[in-house]
Amino acid sequence: MTPDQIQARVLHRDGLMLVIDKPAGLAVHAGPGGGDNLERYFDHLRFGFPKPPGLAHRLDRDTSGCLVLGRHPKALRRLGKLFQEGRVGKTYWAVCAGAPPAEQGRIELPLKKQTNRTGGWRIVTAEDGQSAVTDYEVLGRAEGMSWVAFHPHTGRTHQIRVHAASMGCPLLGDPQYGGPEGRLHLHSRAVELPLYPKKPPVAVTAPVPAHMLTALTACGFDPDRD
Repeated sequence: MTPDQIQARVLHRDGLMLVIDKPAGLAVHAGPGGGDNLERYFDHLRFGFPKPPGLAHRLDRDTSGCLVLGRHPKALRRLGKLFQEGRVGKTYWAVCAGAPPAEQGRIELPLKKQTNRTGGWRIVTAEDGQSAVTDYEVLGRAEGMSWVAFHPHTGRTHQIRVHAASMGCPLLGDPQYGGPEGRLHLHSRAVELPLYPKKPPVAVTAPVPAHMLTALTACGFDPDRD
């Protein structure tokens, strides 16, 4: 990305943090195999600060939307504490194949990483896994799919994807957990961060990515009101 392109993705900026609209399909940091990643463009987000911002949390490569960055080490410590204590409000929009069993509810299923003989891995539900809690509500429906808002209270790897699959409604574009092939339909729609004690939480919303518009519109989303 050019400096203008990454800067155009800034949704919020203040003295402590940035919230950017992460594009789907781009890893947030370099993996063992290298390759393009979002961190390599952070130098364009200094906005006069001596060093680039750092990641306050993570999003999967194929997940789009709100990504929080701390602008200096003290800010990263404050943000890290908020995420660790579960005080950050997180809303994800997803399109599921099928629909949850109820219009709203809570999923409490522990999760753990399972590695196979070839070195591949996936996340599974397991009694001896880490605690994972997700609230959900159905926002709209179409034939064979549903538009669901997920509110994770913990931050486990693939948490929403596995919890959705556990209800029998895996995400579109998530064949790893039983969904149909295609691009992953999972978007970090909004975050709320109680960063400043004497002020309301900082609330930020990310626009819906182009690849999710068709399915969301079929389920009742109005792109003209986004």
